[in-house]
Amino acid sequence: MKKEQKIQKENVASKYDLGCSEYNYFIKNLTYDLTYSPIKHLNLQKYTMRKIILVAAGLFVSASSQAQILDVIKSTVKDKTGIDLNTPIKTKSTTGTTTSPKTSSVNLNSLTSTEVSSGLKQALNLGVTEGVKKLGVTDGFYKNDLVKILMPEKLRAIDTKLRMVGLGSLADQGVKLLNRAAEDAVTESAPIFANAITSMTITDAKNILLGTDNAATNYLQTKTQSQLFTAFQPKVKASLGKVGADTVWKSLISKYNMLTGQAVTTDLNEYVTTETINGVFKMVAEKESGIRNNSVMRTTSILQKVFGAQDSK
Repeated sequence: MKKEQKIQKENVASKYDLGCSEYNYFIKNLTYDLTYSPIKHLNLQKYTMRKIILVAAGLFVSASSQAQILDVIKSTVKDKTGIDLNTPIKTKSTTGTTTSPKTSSVNLNSLTSTEVSSGLKQALNLGVTEGVKKLGVTDGFYKNDLVKILMPEKLRAIDTKLRMVGLGSLADQGVKLLNRAAEDAVTESAPIFANAITSMTITDAKNILLGTDNAATNYLQTKTQSQLFTAFQPKVKASLGKVGADTVWKSLISKYNMLTGQAVTTDLNEYVTTETINGVFKMVAEKESGIRNNSVMRTTSILQKVFGAQDSK
């Protein structure tokens, strides 16, 4: 078999004799490979071009000799494979394409107040839905520094005094249970907020759209805080009893009064109701800011249309 291959190589070598033993050897082997080796054309073409460049650049011959050598090699490849090395290689791109979210090029002036109002309300509703979902779980308030309910300001002296006498754990438990009550009550707040958003009339919607990152949230809070408090307070009262916060706080305040001789009282229901509502508003504001500044978060056509119009503000 080796003898037969040698004879075949000698036969093809004479056709491309350049008078240079190194190149004659290269042409002889290249022509044999092209004739008898089962190599795929695209890979062969890439391989051959690399080999041509390396061989031509690697030997110290004149430019005219290099050109002659390259022409002979290209002719050899074309004779044996039909591949024209003078034709640029076409390769398929393997890079995946990513689709960027489309941003609206709608001019604000082409939007009606009703459309803008609808977009703003949808953003607020998304903020409420997602915010309540995040807050209405264990530690949703307690381990979120943005919304965590702290000791009421006028009772912080209680916290300090209890820690001085070794009752810091009781103070910690009191704070944790305020947050547990909020986490329990907030799960029932979504329909209350949704109703407030639906029934709200947005005046000057376009200016709100062009306002600050939380302009719509601020507008909602200004217009609905009072009605939200009234509707939500009974839910919080029930939750305070459910998690045992009212019992712990009675004990906590009683110990403080006994230690100081004072008669401190506080309305935990009012405090936790206000703080829970404020916590939801903070989450809504965060969502609104995201929709305004990140087109990926505009997941519906109305959000894309309305908030796309404020991108160039």
